[in-house]
This record gives sequence, C-alpha cells and structure tokens, in this order.
Amino acid sequence: MLTRADAVAKRLAAPVLGLAGRLVFAATLAGFFWSSALTKIDGFGLSLNAYAQVFPRAMEAVGYDASQLGALAHLIVAAGTAAEFVLPLLLILGLFTRLAALGSIGFLLVMSLTDVIGHGVDASAIGALFDRAPDAPILDQRLLWGFLMLVLVFTGGGALSLDRWLRRRFPLG
Repeated sequence: MLTRADAVAKRLAAPVLGLAGRLVFAATLAGFFWSSALTKIDGFGLSLNAYAQVFPRAMEAVGYDASQLGALAHLIVAAGTAAEFVLPLLLILGLFTRLAALGSIGFLLVMSLTDVIGHGVDASAIGALFDRAPDAPILDQRLLWGFLMLVLVFTGGGALSLDRWLRRRFPLG
C-alpha cells in the first residue's frame, strides 16, 4: 500500500509542484516584478528612475544624467527591465519554465546585491537566517522567492504548461 502511494506521489510530484509553483508565483510575485518594471519605463524608453534603481551610486556621481553612463550601463538597465516583464510572463505561461526560473534566480541575486551594495540598506532590511524573525525583506523574503524558483527549475512548468503542450505536440525523440 505504501509502495503504491509512494509511486503515485513520485509520478505526480513534478506536474503538481510545477503547476502549483507557477500559480503561487502568479498570485504573489508577478505583480511585484511588473510593478517594479513599470517604474523603469517612461513612454517608450527607460526612465531616469530605472538608472537610479540599478546604478544608484553611479547616477549620483553623474548628477542623475544617464547620458553620461557607458553603453554597458544602458544595456544592463534595458536587459534588467526587460527581464522584469518577460521572466514573469514566461513563468505564468509555463513556457521555457526551467530557464525562466533560473533567470529569475539570477535576477533575485542581482536585485539583492544592488539593494545591499548600491542602495546600502541597513541590517534590519537584510535580516539574518535562524533569527526567529521571518520578515526581513532581503534575506528572508528573497530566500523564499529563490526556493520557489528552484522548485520550478527542478520540476518544470508542470501540468497545464506550454512546455508540456509543446513537448507533446513536437516530441524530440
């Protein structure tokens, strides 16, 4: 009996966890990323706020004149802003889920380092592991976000994903 239940649980783990992970992401984090991305857009271009969020110290050094930043800075800000729109959409659709989740983990790391190093957030915002206070916005929250992304890296998009539909429609082997 337990062996059969174990086999069923193993068979359903990836489809259920992948779908549940995408639904949890859509319900809790997608809006955060899209709202953040919208603060970086001004009409059809990038706003000064985008540069100030990503490169706060560099923008202060150039008197908040983004034209004085190098081409690499412009590329990074544009790519980061695009990632805040595209990665959540891919995760919600379940399209290239593993890659999008991996990209989101990288994005979370860069975002957290920018907050700590670039914006100089204080220790209470950073938090500490095993401190019995689960509300620090940097370490505690983003560790949970990263774990959710890690689940999607390992399980994929699950049931009702475009990844699954494409795999069935166009089998590779």
